Amino acid sequence: MAISDTELIRAWTQVLTLSKLKSGDAVTVLTSDHTHPQTLRCAITAATMLGACVSRLDLPPVNGEKSLSRDTLAYLGTTPLTGNRAAIAALKASDLVLDLMTLLFSPEQHEILASGTKILLAVEPPEVLARLVPTMEDYHRVQAGVALLKGRREMHVTSAAGTDLHLPLGEYPITAEYGFVDQPGRWDHWPSGFAFTWPNEGGAHGRIVLAKGDVLLPMKNYVTEPITLTVKNGFVTAIEGDAEAELLREYIESFQDPEAYAISHVGWGLQKRAFWSTLGLYDREATLGMDARAVSGNFLFSLGPNNEAGGSRTTACHIDIPMRHCNVFVDGLQVVDDGKVVESLMKPAKLAAHKEAAHA
Repeated sequence: MAISDTELIRAWTQVLTLSKLKSGDAVTVLTSDHTHPQTLRCAITAATMLGACVSRLDLPPVNGEKSLSRDTLAYLGTTPLTGNRAAIAALKASDLVLDLMTLLFSPEQHEILASGTKILLAVEPPEVLARLVPTMEDYHRVQAGVALLKGRREMHVTSAAGTDLHLPLGEYPITAEYGFVDQPGRWDHWPSGFAFTWPNEGGAHGRIVLAKGDVLLPMKNYVTEPITLTVKNGFVTAIEGDAEAELLREYIESFQDPEAYAISHVGWGLQKRAFWSTLGLYDREATLGMDARAVSGNFLFSLGPNNEAGGSRTTACHIDIPMRHCNVFVDGLQVVDDGKVVESLMKPAKLAAHKEAAHA
C-alpha cells in the first residue's frame, strides 16, 4: 500500500534527527537508475527542512551484464565509485551521505567512512521504511545484543531440523545495525535491527540444515525442502538436497570463486516490527528482503566476503540466509530459543548479572 509524502518525510526527519544532523551540515544524496523517486524527494525535503545543505550525486549502474539478478547485492564487483575520484572527493567532503543507490563491500566506502563521513543506506520501498523507522528502543535492543557478543569465544547454533554449527569468535569486530548513524564515520542501514560478527578465519565447522520457511537472499525465496550444508575449516564443502540445493550450488558456482563458499557474518535478528511473511508480499525486484534479515529471533548467516570486517575476502558472491526456529548460544549462554530472542537478556540488569557470572 502506498504511503503519503507527509508520512515518509516524518520518517526521514526522525532518522536524520537520530543521526544528529545539524543545520549547515553538508548532505549528499547518492542515487542511481533504480532509486525510488518518492524516497529521494522526501529525503531531500526532510534534510532541507532541518537546515542541511543538500546535493545529489547520480551515478550510472554497473555489473548488470555480470549479475544473474537485478538485486543490487547480487554481484559485489566494482561499484559506480570505482576510479571516480571526483565523486569520492564529493562524498568525503560531506558530513552525511544518504545512500539510495546501494554502495556496499567496496574499498571506496571504507575510504569515505575513514574520512569521518557518515553513510546511511536506505533502499527498501517507502512503506517499509516508514513501518521500520528506527527508534532509540531499537538502538538499546541492538546494543544489548552486541554486549552479549563481546568477549565471547564461540557461537553454537542448533535446530530441530539438524543444524549443529560451531563458530569460534574473537578475530573480527562486532557490528550493530540499528538504522541510523549517530557517530562520525559510521555506516548503517535503514531498516535493520540486528547484531553480528564474523567467525575466526578457517574455524567454522559443523552442519547447517535449511528447513521450510528459511530464506535465501538475493534469490528472495522461501526454502520449501531441506538443504544440508557441510561446513569445514570455515567453508561450505557440500550442498546436499533436491532441486533447491542444486539451484543454490549452480548460483554459487557461477561466480567461479572458491571464496564464495566461505562462512561470512553470523548473528541474530532483534527487530520486533519485522516479519517473515513480508518477503512473500512483494515483487522480488521491489525489496532487498530486510524484514527477513532483521526479524527478531532469526539466525542470520552469510556466505562470501569479509572485507567489511577488515578481512581479505572480496568475492563478488554474497548470500544472506536468515533461518527460523534455531537455538543460538554464545559461550553456552542461550540467546535465541527456537527462533525467539531470550527477552530477559535484553534487560540491562539481567545482562550485567550474566556477565558477572561468566567472569566469576
